Amino acid sequence: MQVDAPFNEAIVKKYPEQVVIVLAREKSGRINPITLGWTMLTSHIPPMMAFSVGVTRYSLEVLRRAKECVIAFPSELQAEETLLFGTKSGRNTNKLELSGVSTMSAKEVDCVLLNDAVANFECRLTGEFKTGDHVIFAGEIIASHVNPDAPGRLYTVAKGYKLSGVNPKQQV
Repeated sequence: MQVDAPFNEAIVKKYPEQVVIVLAREKSGRINPITLGWTMLTSHIPPMMAFSVGVTRYSLEVLRRAKECVIAFPSELQAEETLLFGTKSGRNTNKLELSGVSTMSAKEVDCVLLNDAVANFECRLTGEFKTGDHVIFAGEIIASHVNPDAPGRLYTVAKGYKLSGVNPKQQV
C-alpha cells in the first residue's frame, strides 16, 4: 500500500545512491574534480554515461569548455576526497592538490585517472540538456580502467553527505 508523502520525505528513500567524481581540465591547465550523485549508463552501443551538474557550479563551465572528462567511481578509501570535491569550489581552490589524491594520466582524453578509484571512464561529451536547475551531460566512453586492488565502491548512504561502502548482502 502507498500513502501520500511530501517530496522531501519520499526522496530520502533513494539511498544508498551512487556517487561519482567527474574530472575535467580547466582552461588554465589545472584539473577540476567535482563529486556528483546523479549519474547513469545511457547506452551499450556505443557505451555512454550521463551525469547532472548544477547550473551554478564552476564545473559546468569547465566541462563545457573541455568537451571531455573522466568519470571515476570512488572506492571506500576515498570518502574524504569525495566529500572535499563535492563541497569546495574549484574556482579558487586546487582541489586535487589540496586532497593529495593519487592520479595518473588518462590515455585518450586530456585529463587524469584517480588511482584509488574502483573504475575510471574516459569520455568525450556528446551533448547536454538543461533540466531546471541542472544540466545533464552525455558522454561516449572511449576508454575504461579498473583497479583490481580497490576495495568496494563508495556511495551516499543518507542525506547530509553521509558516505560509506554498501555491503550487497545487507540489502533487502
